[in-house]
Amino acid sequence: MKKIILFTFAVFNILSSVSFCGTFLDDQKRYNRVRTAIKEKDTIVKSNIKNNNIKLEELNILIIAYKEEGILDIYAKNKSDETYKKINSYKIVQKSGVLGPKRMEGDLQVPEGFYYIDRFNPASSYYLSLGINYPNESDKKKSDKPRLGGDIFIHGSTVTIGCMPMTDDKIKEIYLYAVYAKDNGQNKIPVYIFPFKMTDTNFNHYKEQYNKTLINFWTNLKKGHDLFQNTKKELKIKIDSEGNYIF
Repeated sequence: MKKIILFTFAVFNILSSVSFCGTFLDDQKRYNRVRTAIKEKDTIVKSNIKNNNIKLEELNILIIAYKEEGILDIYAKNKSDETYKKINSYKIVQKSGVLGPKRMEGDLQVPEGFYYIDRFNPASSYYLSLGINYPNESDKKKSDKPRLGGDIFIHGSTVTIGCMPMTDDKIKEIYLYAVYAKDNGQNKIPVYIFPFKMTDTNFNHYKEQYNKTLINFWTNLKKGHDLFQNTKKELKIKIDSEGNYIF
């Protein structure tokens, strides 16, 4: 009996260590909610990609969110293209916190800065969700708090604590865009989160209402905002010793 138990345990360990050998898309299709998203939204997503002269097998995406306006924009391009084009906009259906970056755990804030998708959760408590890499190096250097928090997602549902809820219906589309891009080898899908649409007029308006430290931070974000809007190219970003973004 002891030998049988040891043999069974060994076989279990071997089977557990075997990784899934299919594509990323194949792996995602193992989950019921992804299959539902494909059934309900695949035609919409693929038609939009095609209508924007982008090949599905060449799709790369970039996400931009504006907190004050509650808007999440999807930009896309072929891998061989240099510039992105906006192909869809979605409403962020609930807000958490106030304008300004996230600097500690429990502050209810939605982060502000330059991130990328680092997790796909096809079995999320909020239907489907895409995690961003908060806190990034800038957040860590800008904060003096011992606990910065984490688990910031673009997700379904209509409730949030520091995340961006899109409804269960719309997250199906957003999730599929991201899955197809990831399946094409885009391992770091950019997510740029701004406090508001950073036009000169808007920025001058908010400059009169907030403190110098926050305005200096937003001035740094605006450089990246303006550069992307002028070029429509993914930003090449470094972070200096004080946590400022260098473009």
